[in-house]
Amino acid sequence: MPKEVLLLYSSQARYRVPREILFWLTVACTLALVALTATVIALSPRCLSWWQASPVYQVYPRSFKDSDGDGVGDLKGIMEQLDHFQYLNIKSVWVSPFYRSPMKDFGYDVEDFRDIDPLFGTMKDFEDLLAEMHNKGLKLIMDFIPNHTSDRHRWFNLSRTRDPHYKDYYVWTDCNATGPKPNNWVSVFGNSSWTYDEVRGQCYLHQFLKEQPDLNFRNPHVRKEMTDIIHFWLGKGVDGFRMDAVKHILEAAHLRDEPQVDLTKPPGSVTSEWDLHHDYTTSQLGLHDLLRDWRAEMDTYSREPGRYRFMVTESYDYHEVDKTMMYYGTPQVKESDFPFNFYLMDLPQNTSGAWVQHLVQLWMANMPKGQWPNWVVGNHDKPRIASSAGWTYIRVINMLLLTLPGTPTTYYGEEIGMENINVTDSQIQDPAGKHNASASRDPERSPMQWSDGMNAGFNNISNSTWLPVHPDYSSINVEVQKKDEGSVLSQYRYLSGLRQSELAFQRGWFCYVYADASVFSYLREMDGLDRAFLMVLNFGKESAITDLSSVSELPDQLMVLMSTKHINNGKVFPKSRIPTEAGEGLVLQYSTHTHFNPSHLGQCYVSEKACYLGVVDILYKC
Repeated sequence: MPKEVLLLYSSQARYRVPREILFWLTVACTLALVALTATVIALSPRCLSWWQASPVYQVYPRSFKDSDGDGVGDLKGIMEQLDHFQYLNIKSVWVSPFYRSPMKDFGYDVEDFRDIDPLFGTMKDFEDLLAEMHNKGLKLIMDFIPNHTSDRHRWFNLSRTRDPHYKDYYVWTDCNATGPKPNNWVSVFGNSSWTYDEVRGQCYLHQFLKEQPDLNFRNPHVRKEMTDIIHFWLGKGVDGFRMDAVKHILEAAHLRDEPQVDLTKPPGSVTSEWDLHHDYTTSQLGLHDLLRDWRAEMDTYSREPGRYRFMVTESYDYHEVDKTMMYYGTPQVKESDFPFNFYLMDLPQNTSGAWVQHLVQLWMANMPKGQWPNWVVGNHDKPRIASSAGWTYIRVINMLLLTLPGTPTTYYGEEIGMENINVTDSQIQDPAGKHNASASRDPERSPMQWSDGMNAGFNNISNSTWLPVHPDYSSINVEVQKKDEGSVLSQYRYLSGLRQSELAFQRGWFCYVYADASVFSYLREMDGLDRAFLMVLNFGKESAITDLSSVSELPDQLMVLMSTKHINNGKVFPKSRIPTEAGEGLVLQYSTHTHFNPSHLGQCYVSEKACYLGVVDILYKC
């Protein structure tokens, strides 16, 4: 039928005006619904990424699980214990170095960045481990060590013979075998950062061991080499990198002496890194540009749906927290997802509630707006927290770690309260302790205690372990603690599950309510939810009664959801008299019947803006 005829008859149709009104009403409603949906999406909090939703668990591969009986942990050993991570509600696993290495610094001296050291297995073992981790919903973070290589690396051997392409891959300068060093720079491990090489006839820089020469990142070929290595492992499917010792990557080209801390000491007495202000060997101009370039390279792999690639930087500037915060990047340019927060490692210096609040506040008050916090209490370079702070406090420290806002990091064994071992001079393995036993890091690297069987279950094939097993392994081990509801392991698992299931802990408000010589107390609450949590943690040396009657937002009675003193679970305490023993932590829950007003409670933080519309409650569960 021609258009002209249709137009002729359509003008005579019945109900034409009502139909037009209905049509335009439908259009208006559709547009309003689209606008409402867009508003809901804009106001709703983002889903947490995998590195935010789960604690990060550090595996030190030499010490985790030995599958072949040679006394050293390996990649197959890690695969044998993947169920342990799932038992702990952990999704993110950071594995310390397993590159091919002469092991002068136990893997941090890399001979080949694209190969696995035979001590830990083969590339196929790694690929099998990664595939099985992904099958189980686990993410693998590996160490990336950009500052230096091993002196056995092919690049160094070519550089010391002045190969035209590789001659400037490392930091070289003129000196002679018997004369003074080029400057007063000192290695992290002590004494001069310069070593004379007889083959080249010059000195090379090493900010760590002399077997770990520093790469020259002012050479564009070096930058490309290291970027290609990032691509190599991302191509394999790894989920992220922990960037090691990043503040050392660049050094001043002028090689001037660094200023001494104590000007009254003669220059020849400078033998420790603590003797100098590191104005020319750390945090140099251009460092953050390099890290942001690597971040951009990683982001190209993050475009794959559900495969975000995570980047954490390791840099510790205790007296210059602003320098640490720079690793977050800027509002315009992204850098690391977070720099590791080591401030809680200073907790043993003063076990008190006020001191713990100070360490927490040091990070929260300086963190750039909109960024994500994180917390670390132990790693492979520091004494175990159960030894340095004392066994009494391991449970309350784990409770602090898992209930603060942000991402906690757990060093293997902290979930069962492992302590340092005593290592005799003849047993020392760590190169840092060969000439100075007190500097050895072996005590915190003892084999993981899985059971009360042979070698604590670390190795049930031979009676060989690279370091001694702690003598308390018969009572402090995973198998025994699984059977005890009040054990350190059971409490860790419960808290990790609580953190995963409760939005108030994942992304809710965090507010200080009390701190004194014993107790540190804070709230975790999220607008729109009717269940909130009060934390009362006793880091002091004696029992305490905490009076929170001045906190009007709290109800008069509070129920103990969990106590590190297992017998207190389920008890109800008045807010004016909340008792805790030394080393005890409480999670108390309460219902919120009125809108929470954080302005009444001093310093408060929130990581995400909550949406109050009931229609988007489902978005909280994504």
